[in-house]
Amino acid sequence: MIPVQGVEGQTIAVLGLGRSGKATAAALVAGGAKVIAWDDGVDTREAAAADGLTIADLTRDEAWTGVTELITSPGIPHLYPKPHPVIAKAYALGIPVDNDIGLFFRSYATEDWEGFDRAPRVIAVTGSNGKSTTTALIHHILREAGRPTQMGGNIGTGVLSLEPAEDGEVVVLELSSYQTELARALTPDVAVFTNLSPDHLDRHSGHGGYFAAKRRLFAEGGPDRAVIGIDELEGLYLANQLSMGPADDRVIRVSAGQKLDGAAWSVFARKGFLCEYRKGRQAASIDLRAVTGLPGAHNHQNACAAYAACRAVGLAPREIEAAFHSFAGLPHRSQTVAEIGGVRYVNDSKATNVDAAAKALQAFDRIRWIAGGLGKEGGIGALAPYLGRVTKAYLIGHSARDFALEIGQTPYEIAETMDAAVARAASEAQPGETVLLAPAAASFDQYPNFEKRGEHFTELVKALASL
Repeated sequence: MIPVQGVEGQTIAVLGLGRSGKATAAALVAGGAKVIAWDDGVDTREAAAADGLTIADLTRDEAWTGVTELITSPGIPHLYPKPHPVIAKAYALGIPVDNDIGLFFRSYATEDWEGFDRAPRVIAVTGSNGKSTTTALIHHILREAGRPTQMGGNIGTGVLSLEPAEDGEVVVLELSSYQTELARALTPDVAVFTNLSPDHLDRHSGHGGYFAAKRRLFAEGGPDRAVIGIDELEGLYLANQLSMGPADDRVIRVSAGQKLDGAAWSVFARKGFLCEYRKGRQAASIDLRAVTGLPGAHNHQNACAAYAACRAVGLAPREIEAAFHSFAGLPHRSQTVAEIGGVRYVNDSKATNVDAAAKALQAFDRIRWIAGGLGKEGGIGALAPYLGRVTKAYLIGHSARDFALEIGQTPYEIAETMDAAVARAASEAQPGETVLLAPAAASFDQYPNFEKRGEHFTELVKALASL
């Protein structure tokens, strides 16, 4: 746990008592604060009270006596579509509102650092797609290279549940727009922007607000290095805003398709090769085609971003390349589960929409495609350009028959269930083919979430491997 600094003797209110809220309360108490807490859920409040937290109804004025700050969980709206009533009350009373990310950045550095040989560093990753994979990959590379490292934020451990820093450590954080938008302190040493696509638009009142929330990670604290994906206009704009000119190597430009040889420092992927350029000259090259844990152009973008971040904290290209090959991928995201009889089995259960499924279909050739579930508005007609890679589709779930009407001349069968789909695909697959779970649909017709769907696929494949 990281005790919060600068709160000793203060009364701090905490709104939201999920994982991050409870961790925040504990870290505040460890820093010497008196904590009062509130959650809209009766059961959650009762459980927190049983754990020893002081519950106070923050919707009432009398609960705010002596409160100096409100810390809110990231999922609770603080601006759009409208502020939560408790947050609105804090605004009206002039009480500062922050979240656990802000507390982390103001508490991570301590006087103990004066005795370290090498100061700890923080790498923070944001963006729309690929940030979880990029964060996990950076963490993996650092660990494989022998650097002390922790990972947290929107992935894994809550930031205040991380351990205090040790000599030479690198903390890697995944930060969502919900987290970056409100945090009052944002001071990473290296900040990474992967890409931008429309998401959470109600929460941010549109695409511009969504981008503005991401941009705060770079504008508020001024990172020493900024790794910026420039394949979208927003990233190109952000790189331009942060750079003082073509010779400024504080900005590392990243692309998954463009050759970037004119910037002071760039990393890009083309035709399966990652290239690093410094001051117009190639500094390193890595063949990504043989890296099984990072298939497809979208993962090559993640690889470029992770490579750049690791170079920014002093790792050598050969160290990064070696770690690429041992990266298994995140569960349910282009995860290679097994190779059986020359057939590759890939779990991309996280591909719950057409855009994600399109990226998955572009990553492989000769695909036995398992798709379906609870289809989303608009159907899957937009996948037509990628279906030439599909040898046969095995359709499951509520929308199986609707999907069958949208895939044109692609061979298919209605399998209904995951068990039947995996069994049929395995029986028909030939060496060199890929059995790919990329549902292009939600899971809620047959599974509580995409994780359970992916776990079921994985279990079935592992059972095949044991035969």
